[in-house]
Amino acid sequence: MKPGLFLALVTALYAAQSPSYKIAGSIPLGGTGGWDYLSADSANRRLYVSHSGQVEVVDLDSGKPVGKISGMMGIHGIAVANDLDTGFISDGRANEVVEFTLTNLEVKKKIKAGTNPDGIVYDSVSKRVFAFNGRSHDATVIDAASGTLAGTVKLDGKPEFPVSDGAGSVFVNIEDKSELVKIDSRTLAIKAVWPLAPCESPSGLAIDTANRRLFSVCDNKRMAITDADSGKVVAAPAIGEGPDAAAFDPTLHLAFSSNGESGTLTIIHADGKDKYSVASTVETAKGARTMTLDAKTHKLYLSTAAFGPVPAGARRPAILPDTFRVLVLAPVS
Repeated sequence: MKPGLFLALVTALYAAQSPSYKIAGSIPLGGTGGWDYLSADSANRRLYVSHSGQVEVVDLDSGKPVGKISGMMGIHGIAVANDLDTGFISDGRANEVVEFTLTNLEVKKKIKAGTNPDGIVYDSVSKRVFAFNGRSHDATVIDAASGTLAGTVKLDGKPEFPVSDGAGSVFVNIEDKSELVKIDSRTLAIKAVWPLAPCESPSGLAIDTANRRLFSVCDNKRMAITDADSGKVVAAPAIGEGPDAAAFDPTLHLAFSSNGESGTLTIIHADGKDKYSVASTVETAKGARTMTLDAKTHKLYLSTAAFGPVPAGARRPAILPDTFRVLVLAPVS
């Protein structure tokens, strides 16, 4: 058999065996108010869920709530530094980053950030936390060990979700410019600014560190897949409407987009060198726009709730009390 034909058969077989997903359950959390990002700490088996002014903490194995971190105003994201037993929360309405201890969930300090800190990431190489401020168009950089300010990175636009490559670079989507920015985590210098066309208004971002690929989900129902070294957009498969989060599973070679407006999950399969296709589209729930991946079990977690009518003068429907929950999606062969 010719080598090229053999490779094609292996690729086709792998694609056929790649799993789809189904809703395997939900974690009811109740209460009132909105939400933003979730963060799965696979090593310590905890799920951190932003919920208005508090973080709900869930045991990943039992699916049971185990604690809360309260006393904040409007939470966006949670980042964990396992090597330092420390977590960080972006409190957008208070313009602060809240530092807490992972083992006991106690708040250690509140650190002044820019205006409306939103996406947040811990970079293990520099041991710094990067909190990206949506309204002041910059990033507050914090020394994770001391909890002190390490610097500020000015940006030419509204930052959305960031990722670290674990090799000294932090990447962030710029929503209003449809760009991707690469930052040196040690020097805080901007190393590159790349256009994401055909992507429009990118939000969620994920990374395949082994193959150096970035996955940006975009408002025009595209996922821009970018070379993390050259900045070239190598593919732009279709996704659902209203995406806000992306994830990548390196074991299953799958990228995910959670689409809140269409109430779907788009699963993208890596077919080969810079070849990506939609493996399946799974129904989730209206409003399930943010997501995180548990790398150990390959399960996905998406926040949502039930909605009422749109109040007069408002843009979004009312969230019904005590309906907030986290959907659990599991792979099926």
